[in-house]
Amino acid sequence: MSIACCLPVVECVYCLACARWACQHCFHTGGYDSETWGLASPNEFEPVPRLCRLILAVYEDDLEHPQWAPLGGYGIEPRWVVHRKTYEHTGGHAPTYLLYVDHHHSDVVLAVRGMNMAKESDYAVLLDNSLGQRRFDGGYVHNGLLKAAEWLFDAECDVLRDLLERNPGYTLTFAGHSLGSGVVAMLALVAVHNRDRLGGVERKRVRCFAMAPARCMSLNLAVRYADVINSVILQNRMIFCLAQTLLWRMYSSHLSGYLM
Repeated sequence: MSIACCLPVVECVYCLACARWACQHCFHTGGYDSETWGLASPNEFEPVPRLCRLILAVYEDDLEHPQWAPLGGYGIEPRWVVHRKTYEHTGGHAPTYLLYVDHHHSDVVLAVRGMNMAKESDYAVLLDNSLGQRRFDGGYVHNGLLKAAEWLFDAECDVLRDLLERNPGYTLTFAGHSLGSGVVAMLALVAVHNRDRLGGVERKRVRCFAMAPARCMSLNLAVRYADVINSVILQNRMIFCLAQTLLWRMYSSHLSGYLM
């Protein structure tokens, strides 16, 4: 009898704990995380809007006749686009990306798009990971994102080296959003560790801008490469976390359908 009487109490405590967790996540904003941070200088923030527009341009099929350009356009010269690789070119090893030489800002930019909900290969990249699966330079990284970055680096390192040699003094920038941000963060690590394959480019000329980044590396790596990788987050991450959870459930159900 006493055990039966305790059951409602346990249920109430469990419900209150769940409600507290939900409230903390619903009302927590990114401003709380960064309230003690220093302000970025105008020079530090200057590349962000420009690179965001370049990432958006990756979604276009024809840059000469864009369909989704924001107000003011993408701010790029189509003639300076080296090439744009689609899923047909990458074979699903990496998302669609764009290689661009920005002569106005002396910058060689490789921009990677965010997750494509219609591409199973993107789900496979995101879900190819387990805790402690992949080590890198004394830390841990996301296995699927690193594999995508390694494939992309092998595919483009010769072109990047040629562009840097023909444009001495230009910076090398990797930019991406969402899933693409995780790929470029890993790509920055790979590039720094293989600068000899890029013609010996100095570390200070390699940089990465990860927009709404995925969690892809351990804290010690994030601190060690803070001079290279810049993470840009707007407000909170709840929507992205919920999306990841839903994608995991959808993909798991899809796989179980194949296995049955």
